[in-house]
Amino acid sequence: MSTTSVSTRRVLIVMPALNEQASVGSVISQVKSSLPGMDILVVDDGSVDTTAQLARAAGAEVARLAVNLGVGGAMRTGFRYAAARGYDVVVQVDADGQHDPEEVGALLAALDEGADIAIGSRFAGKGAYRAVGPRKYAMVALSLVFSRLAGRKITDVTSGFKAMGPRAIRMFANYYPAEYLGDTVESLVMAIRGKLTIAEVPVVMRERVAGTPSHSPVKSAVYLSRAGLALLLALVRRRPSVDSSDAA
Repeated sequence: MSTTSVSTRRVLIVMPALNEQASVGSVISQVKSSLPGMDILVVDDGSVDTTAQLARAAGAEVARLAVNLGVGGAMRTGFRYAAARGYDVVVQVDADGQHDPEEVGALLAALDEGADIAIGSRFAGKGAYRAVGPRKYAMVALSLVFSRLAGRKITDVTSGFKAMGPRAIRMFANYYPAEYLGDTVESLVMAIRGKLTIAEVPVVMRERVAGTPSHSPVKSAVYLSRAGLALLLALVRRRPSVDSSDAA
């Protein structure tokens, strides 16, 4: 069980955002309504629109990156912010509205039960999300590999909806990969090698509030090849782990 009680732990919602002016304000409002008392940090990842201004107007703290670093770079900023200010939990929530704030409680409950990282899974029995084509094959392959590495079933390796406790915050504030899929594939390899406990929680992913996802056959095939390359690089790299005092 967590040594920090639900009532006293400090939770930071980290929201990476790139040109999300159409959705960021409403997503922040939903988070504040569903999760009162939790702080929100929007990491504006080099946006050229009014994302930062609208996020501040909606009541979030904002960290602006001068250039676009990707989700990994934005989350690294969030972890360092959380570590410097003594937060106990970081929850990653997308600014496009796909992650339902009402599901965060289930992620936090998994941390209370001993997990260091709780992943909101689209494939764990809740909701009707289905991957198709090359993207489906990539996700199945990644699930098989990571389930073997972790010694437990992991169905949704590329989910960006996650809650991370103190040990994960310390690890990722020290180093968090910014390469393509580094925030999912490589960070999970790091967590497994650092002997962090990973749990999955079934969640429902919603449609984007604005914008359109890309699911073309060509882009799905590119995704498959990049996912494989990201996994290969993650397995051969040496990365920092949790310090020895946390390894008990």
